[in-house]
Amino acid sequence: MSTETSVPPPRMSELGPVDSALLDTLLREAPIGFAFFDRAGRFQRMNRTLAAIYGLEEPACRGRTPSDVLASPDDAAAHEAAIAEVLAGAEAVDSGHRLAAGEPDESGERRQWSLSWFPARGEGEAEGVAMIAVDLSDRYRAEVALGRTEERYRSLLTATNQVVWTADAGGEVREDCPEWRTITGQTAEQYLGRGWLDAAHPDDRDQVERAWNDAVADRATFDEIFRVRTQSGDFRYYRSRAVPIMRGDSLMEWVGAHSDITTQHEADDMRQRLTQQLGEAALRTVRLQKATADLAEALTVGEVVQAMTEIGQSAVGADSTALGELDRDDLRLHMLGDEHGARSGARTAAGAECPVTMEFAVRERRPFIAGNPAEMRALLEDADEAEALEFLRATDERAWVALPLLSAGQPIGALRFTFASARDISDEEKVFLEALAGQCALALERAKLFEREHRTAEALQASLLPEDLPKVKGIRMQAFYRSGTQHVQVGGDWYDAFPLPDGRVAGVLGDVMGKGIKAATGMSRVRNALRALAFSMPEPADVLTGLDRMFDATEGVDQVTTLVYFVLDPETGQIDLSNAGHLPPLVVTENAGPWLLETAPDTPLGVSSERGHHKFFVQPGNTVVLYSDGLVENRKRAVASGLDELVTVASQARPEVVGDPQHMLQYLVEGMLAGYEQDDDVTLLAVHLPVMDSAPE
Repeated sequence: MSTETSVPPPRMSELGPVDSALLDTLLREAPIGFAFFDRAGRFQRMNRTLAAIYGLEEPACRGRTPSDVLASPDDAAAHEAAIAEVLAGAEAVDSGHRLAAGEPDESGERRQWSLSWFPARGEGEAEGVAMIAVDLSDRYRAEVALGRTEERYRSLLTATNQVVWTADAGGEVREDCPEWRTITGQTAEQYLGRGWLDAAHPDDRDQVERAWNDAVADRATFDEIFRVRTQSGDFRYYRSRAVPIMRGDSLMEWVGAHSDITTQHEADDMRQRLTQQLGEAALRTVRLQKATADLAEALTVGEVVQAMTEIGQSAVGADSTALGELDRDDLRLHMLGDEHGARSGARTAAGAECPVTMEFAVRERRPFIAGNPAEMRALLEDADEAEALEFLRATDERAWVALPLLSAGQPIGALRFTFASARDISDEEKVFLEALAGQCALALERAKLFEREHRTAEALQASLLPEDLPKVKGIRMQAFYRSGTQHVQVGGDWYDAFPLPDGRVAGVLGDVMGKGIKAATGMSRVRNALRALAFSMPEPADVLTGLDRMFDATEGVDQVTTLVYFVLDPETGQIDLSNAGHLPPLVVTENAGPWLLETAPDTPLGVSSERGHHKFFVQPGNTVVLYSDGLVENRKRAVASGLDELVTVASQARPEVVGDPQHMLQYLVEGMLAGYEQDDDVTLLAVHLPVMDSAPE
């Protein structure tokens, strides 16, 4: 008897004793299970492996049906059904039923056996049924693991909104993808081939198709982001990525995934907008800080106008900037232009102005913003329409911003920016412009206060200096004064000259340390006291000694004052001079080089010391120049080097300059201040003895 179905089974009688024993051993010891059933479906024989699978001994099964042997009704039913099918004429039956047997392993699984059934034929019909059980546990576990992996992979794709798709080596989609069609609403015919590209946004399709063709041609990774039209008609952002599957040098297919990145794209877009807004806000803050610093340095109204012009160009991007001041008397706006400083040229026709925008801002106390001519016409509908239309025809301006300048809540003027192209003013930029207008209003108020106080200071300074120098026969006198302060404080430099009763002329030049009213009042007291002492004390040393006593009685110890006082006899040219800690006088001659009248240094006023008396003669044609430290000293030049430079500059003066004290002083100032920033008062007093007038009549 044989289990082979393709050839007639050999007769057992033809086997020798050795062969029969060998066959019996193989069936009994083989790792596969084996059983033989008779036509009644009863066990006739089984090997040791199958008995172990059933968990029984072979003798206990012989002559019994599967229902009698097997504990599981399902297993018994599967056996009997397969036996009946083979006896009915089937050549081989694989019931698909897996037999679980044996003790569970560590994972709790029992071994899985696959059962196959074959007819056992004699001379003709089947004499019985042979069953073979093969251990498929490892294969079963692999299938289960693979199934779990596939489930996990599909769950992961579902969770990440990914749709897997494939294409052939030429880039044509051949397999349907229901997930993609569910999203796009396409049919299978519409999707296959290159039809999936038709779901892309019209503005993105060409770019995606070019990228796909390039990837296919180069066998390179395809990676594109594009918008996809969904069934609802909306568009969502997808990222499609596909990689080539190679086998050696041959391209087999493409495998890719479509990922819905709409949420990520919207988040990135929102983050980008926020970053841009933060960057713009930071830039506006920096610009406002710089504008505030620039306006803080503007002292006059003209400087405020100039600063706002530069701020309008650099920080606002305006093509023109205008500043108007509200006159409290006639309640009209007066433009601050050339009389106060430079102003940017408005890009309008000659004489074309539109003060209505600034008047609106002042009247309503809120910004006037027109981003284009249509908005301008709408905002000016209550104004003179003909005037507004004429303005719009005459100008090439296309956007306007007018802002009120407020001080303590009251309007003091208006600020206007104009643009050569239409402009959309955002709420953030509007806040920036209003803050800029607030800084401009503060700067304008400071500048107006400065100019008022500066005019007062200049008047006070002029009142403390002599209006005219005395006209004395035989000498020519000239003075020069230039304030070096950028503030409204009065300087401490001063000079004076006056005739004495005996026919001589007295002159003085001094410097009171400090600025402001304290320095000015101290200067006034010293000047008045010196005049009073000069008429009663003929010698300069005696006058300075008297000033020392007055200083001790009236001035503070910190009120440092230096001066040079001289008395000149016009007829003889004799000069009597005393120096209280001041710079040495400069003597400029016609025929020899200039020189400094170096004397023993005396102390400033108020510091007790014996005052020196110096006598020398001025020759006809010579000039004696007294000067303050502002002429020779500054932040970049020390006093010693300044004195050397003064002598050098004076030596280069032309003869006609030496003979004219006014030109001489102007020449010295220009020569000494060239290349330096004046940071202190500059005061000079010159006495010249003309050649023709030097002898008495």
